[in-house]
Amino acid sequence: MKEAVRLREEGRHEEARERLLMLAEKEPDNAQIQFQCAWVHDSLGLEREAVPFYERALRLGLSGQDRQGALLGLGSTYRCLGEYEKAAAILEQGVRQFPGDRALQVFLAMALYNRNRHREAMEILLRLLADTTCDGSIRSYEKAIRFYLDKLDQTWE
Repeated sequence: MKEAVRLREEGRHEEARERLLMLAEKEPDNAQIQFQCAWVHDSLGLEREAVPFYERALRLGLSGQDRQGALLGLGSTYRCLGEYEKAAAILEQGVRQFPGDRALQVFLAMALYNRNRHREAMEILLRLLADTTCDGSIRSYEKAIRFYLDKLDQTWE
């Protein structure tokens, strides 16, 4: 598997895919191999083929950073395939399990947008902006940005 991961990291995705598919066939209950298979399929733009590998890897019990990556990968892949409800559900699960992962939050905001949950998506993105920006002009309005997070539809007369 190390060789296949190295090939993927070097951009030799098709070679990595061939090796990983052989490994996945030999060891169908190996969560790591399933995850790497999903990843390489995504890297090749084969999103639909990546889905079962992500699902199997998660079912088999990935943990830690690999679980985090698989949840983001599967959620993002569902979103790319137009399966917005599944995408939002997986990404919400990821955010619950890994609340500090800002990338998961960004992808969740995109999936929420696709589900016409614009207010929730904006809240997430504005919070992330307020939390992470180094831009001085935005920082000077941080208090106001945080105040309006959940009041985007409200007006004052």
